Amino acid sequence: MTDPGDFFDARETRDPATRETALMAALAQQIAHAKAHAPAYGEILADVDPAMVTDRTALARLPVTRKADLVKLQAAAPPLGGLATIAPSAAARLFTSPGPIYEPEGPRPDYWRAARALYAAGFRRGDIVHNAFSYHLTPGGWILDSGLRALGCAVVPAGVGNTEAQVRAIAHLRPAGYTGTPDFLKVLLDKGLELDLDCGSLNRALVSGGALFPALRAEYADRGVRVLQCYATADLGVIAYESIPDAGLIVDEDLIVEIVRPGTGDPVPDGEVGEVVVTTLNPDYPLIRFATGDLSAVLPGASPCGRTNVRLKGWMGRADQTTKIKGMFVHPAQIAAVLARHPEVARARLVVTRDGPADVMTLRCALAPDTQVDAQALSDALAVTLREVTKLKGSVVIVAPEDLPNDGKVIEDARSYD
Repeated sequence: MTDPGDFFDARETRDPATRETALMAALAQQIAHAKAHAPAYGEILADVDPAMVTDRTALARLPVTRKADLVKLQAAAPPLGGLATIAPSAAARLFTSPGPIYEPEGPRPDYWRAARALYAAGFRRGDIVHNAFSYHLTPGGWILDSGLRALGCAVVPAGVGNTEAQVRAIAHLRPAGYTGTPDFLKVLLDKGLELDLDCGSLNRALVSGGALFPALRAEYADRGVRVLQCYATADLGVIAYESIPDAGLIVDEDLIVEIVRPGTGDPVPDGEVGEVVVTTLNPDYPLIRFATGDLSAVLPGASPCGRTNVRLKGWMGRADQTTKIKGMFVHPAQIAAVLARHPEVARARLVVTRDGPADVMTLRCALAPDTQVDAQALSDALAVTLREVTKLKGSVVIVAPEDLPNDGKVIEDARSYD
């Protein structure tokens, strides 16, 4: 087990105020750089003065770019949609992900910032590591590969599939570490037992791309493998990582992370579940307020390991809750538009049920603190706005704040077709 006082660099233990000052100074420079060198951001941020974006309040006024926007931008201006500041020919690698969406990898070492997460998981120079993320077209394998090589590890580029061949390689090469999805490690260990091949050299792992359930982590611990996880995407690389099991995921030092209400760009209070929005300081591909589509929440306080950056609770579902009701799609952004007209409402949740063959919409609303209103009059007004925005009729119920679950859901499809 690694010493919890052992850090990748001094930035991990900075005073939070010092970190925030440095991030905001870098943010203004990044916005100026993106406007000048990425044609799409020249248009998206045309009316933004970079020198004025010096805090999170100013950042929250900037538009959000969503994954679906990348598909449209890249179709209109191939290959990278005008979001990159380097020419495709200057990239080290070019990847494709479902969508299709294309991502560049610049030539800098540890381009995806994986080394920090790997170090926190116990990987060190001289380790041999079995990397079972895919190397085919998508960046998954390369994200971890580049971080491992930056640490000075020897990488077995195993990729996915060919389980028996992978197990034989583990038994022969004796890697100390594994990187890959949580479930595939169990497949490999079980196959090793089946074939009577020794995979006991594996004692540490950094996993991503799937849920690491507590029972599975405990099983790995019983088999002598300490498993930590990181949160990464094909567009951004590593966003956050564990240093201690079940103590939250620590945000990387070169990212600015916001949690916003799904369907909007409006930050939510710490602790409330919302969509993860990331601004990267990567100069080659400067994604600004990029909405990941993932739900999470900020955990209070600093990690017990001594790292002082913001911690995320972990992956808590998807933010895209678009639902078809009475033959029409209703989007979280529409519920946000309803609330924008009624500032008395702090949070709301559209619950969709069925009454016989008919869909039924009920907007459950919690009022802002210290709000004094006529509940019936407000409900009636909200019902009118709901119909105007969604073109569908629904009822409105005013509820106590504690009656709305803190799970990031703006639209709950509770219909049963049994």
